[in-house]
Amino acid sequence: MALPLQEQNLILDKAQIEQKIMRIAYQIYEKNFEEQELVLAGIYENGYTLAQMLAEKLQAISPIQVQLLCITLNKTVPLNEPIMMDPEQPSLTDKVIVLVDDVLNTGKTLAYTLNTFLAHNPKKVEIATLVDRHHPLYPVAATYTGYSLATTLNEHIMVYLNEEKYGAYLN
Repeated sequence: MALPLQEQNLILDKAQIEQKIMRIAYQIYEKNFEEQELVLAGIYENGYTLAQMLAEKLQAISPIQVQLLCITLNKTVPLNEPIMMDPEQPSLTDKVIVLVDDVLNTGKTLAYTLNTFLAHNPKKVEIATLVDRHHPLYPVAATYTGYSLATTLNEHIMVYLNEEKYGAYLN
């Protein structure tokens, strides 16, 4: 349940999010400038939206071909349902994969997703996140971070990327 706006603290507005996305795109390009193609795999829903935004920026600043991949999984109990990829049979062998999600909290979602990619023998797997909360319970660290924020376990980061509400909020 989302809190009313007055009970949420805005930490990133639309312009700041777009600035973070552009900076991450440049960092991805700088670290992978020798690649012909890379895969941006976004965790549905916000991670995929961010992956789409990153793809647009990367294609504007670099010659790298970007393949988008949508990853769907049960974030609460990831082993209860299979992890789905769309498209279903992507070509990932010897490719750089950048796994994208909106908030990195404990690393659970990303840790469970990594196994899906490792079965395809990628060249390397990197992680991009808009907000890193620094509560790792799994050995997962972001390669690219838009905003780093130390929070308490009781606080939550909510990211909204739609017309009605666009921003990252702390509640």
